[in-house]
Amino acid sequence: MSGHDSKYFSTTKKGEIPELKEELNSQYKDKRKDAVKKVIAAMTVGKDVSSLFTDVVNCMQTENLELKKLVYLYLINYAKSQPDLAILAVNTFVKDSQDPNPLIRALAVRTMGCIRVDKITEYLCDPLQRCLKDDDPYVRKTAAICVAKLYDINAELVEDRGFLEALKDLISDNNPMVVANAVAALAEIQENSTKPIFEITTHTLSKLLTALNECTEWGQVFILDALSKYKAEDAREAENIVERVTPRLQHANCAVVLSAVKMILLQMELITSTDVVRNLCKKMAPPLVTLLSAEPEIQYVALRNINLIVQKRPTILAHEIKVFFCKYNDPIYVKMEKLEIMIKLASDRNIDQVLLEFKEYATEVDVDFVRKAVRAIGRCAIKLERAAEQCISVLLELIKIKVNYVVQEAIIVIKDIFRRYPNTYESIIATLCESLDTLDEPEAKASMIWIIGEYAERIDNADELLESFLETFPEEPPQVQLQLLTATVKLFLKKPTEGPQQMIQVVLNNATVETDNPDLRDRAYIYWRLLSTDPESAKDVVLAEKPVISDDSNQLDSSLLDELLANIATLSSVYHKPPDAFVTRVKTIQRTEEEDFPEGSGGGYSESPSHAAGASPPPTVSNAQYAAERQPTAAPAVPAAPAPVPDLLDLIGMDNNNSAIVSVDQPATPSGPPLSVVLPASTGQGLQISAQLIRRDGQIFYSMLFENNSQIPLDGFMIQFNKNTFGLAAAGPLQIPPLQPRTSASTLLPMVLFQNTSPGPPNTILQVAVKNNQQPVWYFNDNISLLVFFTEEGRMERSAFLETWKSLPDSNEVSVDLPGIVMNSVDATLERLAASNMFFIAKRKHANQEVLYLSAQIPRGIPFLIELTAVIGIPGLKCAIKTPSPEMAPLFFEALERLLRI
Repeated sequence: MSGHDSKYFSTTKKGEIPELKEELNSQYKDKRKDAVKKVIAAMTVGKDVSSLFTDVVNCMQTENLELKKLVYLYLINYAKSQPDLAILAVNTFVKDSQDPNPLIRALAVRTMGCIRVDKITEYLCDPLQRCLKDDDPYVRKTAAICVAKLYDINAELVEDRGFLEALKDLISDNNPMVVANAVAALAEIQENSTKPIFEITTHTLSKLLTALNECTEWGQVFILDALSKYKAEDAREAENIVERVTPRLQHANCAVVLSAVKMILLQMELITSTDVVRNLCKKMAPPLVTLLSAEPEIQYVALRNINLIVQKRPTILAHEIKVFFCKYNDPIYVKMEKLEIMIKLASDRNIDQVLLEFKEYATEVDVDFVRKAVRAIGRCAIKLERAAEQCISVLLELIKIKVNYVVQEAIIVIKDIFRRYPNTYESIIATLCESLDTLDEPEAKASMIWIIGEYAERIDNADELLESFLETFPEEPPQVQLQLLTATVKLFLKKPTEGPQQMIQVVLNNATVETDNPDLRDRAYIYWRLLSTDPESAKDVVLAEKPVISDDSNQLDSSLLDELLANIATLSSVYHKPPDAFVTRVKTIQRTEEEDFPEGSGGGYSESPSHAAGASPPPTVSNAQYAAERQPTAAPAVPAAPAPVPDLLDLIGMDNNNSAIVSVDQPATPSGPPLSVVLPASTGQGLQISAQLIRRDGQIFYSMLFENNSQIPLDGFMIQFNKNTFGLAAAGPLQIPPLQPRTSASTLLPMVLFQNTSPGPPNTILQVAVKNNQQPVWYFNDNISLLVFFTEEGRMERSAFLETWKSLPDSNEVSVDLPGIVMNSVDATLERLAASNMFFIAKRKHANQEVLYLSAQIPRGIPFLIELTAVIGIPGLKCAIKTPSPEMAPLFFEALERLLRI
């Protein structure tokens, strides 16, 4: 459609379908064309225009290419739901496949391939066979892709009719784009088949290399990916292949560059000449560096691939470390990846520059980035023995700036440096001990305790230092408790005096009698028995010489690294996981087609097919604080797993019966607060939907109940969410089985955040669209609670609470009076707030008022510091909050009032 066709989206007439029907059957060509445009516009925004199927198909008999394209678009969308009527269009398809115009011939065969209806498949074979041998290359290249689509629908038919042989013949075609599409189709078919279908021989190799220079950029990607699977017979052939592929490194398209790099890296394994390998490494450096001047997203993909490349061939970018220095405006994900690569490229030659950079990064504002930079300094020290002293000096300088999280990270990495270089840098222990009081993170505490225990004989007041930790032993996390236990035993064995003797008794008693942690208890019993039976053996065990740790910056196993390098320029190289770890190919004997929402419907919505092959959300809940929420009845306990990722040509559906179905007379609503009715049966033509956004075990779900009060079965349920404040979108398919009349089904739909965030002031309105095969799209609004977004990580230490409160400006404090709220009991109120992840910090009395302080946190680490003031038993509660996002305050007050009124 042209830019002037937006008018077709603005029609809102009540009798639209009858009017369209009349226009589609008009004797005037222009009127018919306008009517088809209106139908496509209605289809695009989600209206059901399937009743016009026959009338639209009648418009196929036209010479107008634009009109034909529109009709074909309509057919692709509705042929799945109207397979019997789709047969009516077959004659036109067959006729169009013999049209003098090559564009129409290609369009016909492409459309027939896109209509995934078994009944049409048998009619597709003859036109496809003709198009594979067509005189026009455009038709041939379209037919090549169509073979792959047909193979996905009916593999046997493709093999029986000789389409695979025809595809292989197209590799010898004189048109490079035909060759590229044939390669793409054969590669796709090979992935879906266990039999060897596409094997590159010496004969086909030269044809592919010839086509490589002339086809389009995506054709080059297909050919390069296919060539990367070819194993050269010897070093000479490998050199020849690389020589012909090397010009692709200069291409403007990043995908072509990465595919060429992959191809060259794999062939380099066979090249024996060191000069050739050195020259290739030099040639690969500039294109990889050029990728880092692209957009941040492309930079990230390039960096993830470079991370793998430098692990295998560090010499490629050994002299280019400066291009990985972080810029002030780099997104955090790019900065983090650059840090990793800088560690891998760090050497004695460039360590001075690298340490200056890392030191600069350690003074940035982003806490996670600062932590990673400090750790990077430690990793460089472990990797480069000559530079270790420089790294220690930088770490000591950072400790002197007294920034809490910098100090704690420095202590963690210094512990590793002590392990790497024993008896070398222990003189700095006194400096570390000065920061003892500031430690509040488990890993930092555990590291400091390890240092005290390991070097107890060199620290005069080691017993006093450890005793300061022992006071809070029962409250400490397991990691710290285990280190305290071992450090105290070390201290006792090195200084068996009265002080350590008393300490060991206290620790062993706490670790055996007072704890529920089996690891801690078992270790304590082992130490106890060793100390009581044979102290010398205890020394041999506890004070044994420890193995020196090594550099972990090349952390990938060599076999995994080789597999990932073979998948450069794919998702596998970005995730750093083999494809099998995150892609599941689904094949079923009995296939059911999934019904998609029309393309482009509801801009900014997310799409979730109801019958896609996916895993149901876990229906069991262990956390008692959510016990009151509704759960689906009789849902089988299926372990949570990511929904399988369908292949490009393997979009098949599967029946899901993971939701419970019960009679409407006995609705599937277990005990607990009832769900709000968001779509009443009177509005939904008998379909009633109740829903509520809930939080369970750290995951947000949309709890839904569908009741079919109509006289017809309903199936093919799908859901979409409009842009919203929190970017809520479905994390998986909506799993509602076909609903017979007078039955209902409930489900928990897992949700993800920040997928399609709306601009403007925050609000709690969630706009939802639900569709099924029998009814139009239903739209409704749901009012959600901010409390659902409060995470389990919202608990704060008192000191952190005070520090955060003071650090936020007064303008970030918002307060409100809630006159209708009565606090009858502090304990009951705190219990109710804790169930919504608002954690108690402290309380105090002010005159006759109770003042409570609580902390909470929403995703992306935004804290809410809460102060509640009330007189017990008297109406009226004052609530004040301080947060970096004060615009969220009205949403919080509304949710809090709703919670405390219940």
